[in-house]
Amino acid sequence: MIFVAVLWENCARGENCARGARVLRVLGDTPCPVVPDTVDGLPVVEIGPYCFADRAVTGGALWPADSTDTHEVTGNFVQEVTLPDTVRVIDSAAFYNCRKLRRVRLGKAADSFGSDLFTNCRSLEVLELHAGPGEATGLRRLLVAISADVTVEFTGGARLFYPEYFELLDENTPAHIFNHSIEGEGYRMRQCFAADGSLDFATYDASFAQACVGESEEKLCRLALGRLCLPYGLGDDARADYEFYLTAHPDAAFTLAITARDEAAVKLLVGLGLPTANAAAFCARQGWSAGAALLLGRPKRAAK
Repeated sequence: MIFVAVLWENCARGENCARGARVLRVLGDTPCPVVPDTVDGLPVVEIGPYCFADRAVTGGALWPADSTDTHEVTGNFVQEVTLPDTVRVIDSAAFYNCRKLRRVRLGKAADSFGSDLFTNCRSLEVLELHAGPGEATGLRRLLVAISADVTVEFTGGARLFYPEYFELLDENTPAHIFNHSIEGEGYRMRQCFAADGSLDFATYDASFAQACVGESEEKLCRLALGRLCLPYGLGDDARADYEFYLTAHPDAAFTLAITARDEAAVKLLVGLGLPTANAAAFCARQGWSAGAALLLGRPKRAAK
């Protein structure tokens, strides 16, 4: 665990709300901070506006009070952020302009999110939820803040890829009428939730057929590998659809798995009987000996 200092304030939200701390700014020398779950005896329940943005914040008390940390963990310095499971609220623009942010970890209690949360976070790849894949979470609300490609990983054992989508507003000039349209299956996939906030895996998997019409080969392989490697709630028909697609696109599937150094994905593709000659050559060019060993059917040699 990488310890950091914080600027914070009390954020009790009324008579019926538990007392808690709002983190206004994180201080330290790591680009991958772990936000503490308690501050001065109070649970951390909120991440304040512009907390990680390269923008001044005012007020707040230092914790620990004797900390000598003065470097602000903000902007392009931030690469990964781990929030405690106690956090319920992430305020507007908390990660604004964090262009090198790759991964955010948070718990299932987080279910209130402000606007412009990940604006200009162009490197964001993964949201990691500390929850079981069948549990109710605030993921549906969180995905509203991300229209770009993003992968969601549940620590309980599931990985889902959501492709990018675009919202378009076209003006009919003579009539001054605006037509709103949405392009990309990623939008429909972001709606696949039950009423209680848990993921509807069957509906998510059913969207794959339509995704095949407009999404790229690379994105479809990413989606299929994620579901097959961690097949929580995966039905037989959906499994067959994913396997059929990967079998028809072996080079793209192996390229994705090898580039990510994903041994589980490589094993899965080998198990499907996909041709491995091109993949083995690509592994050699990438210098990944463990992957080459899997493709050639040899165990990885123990390091001396």
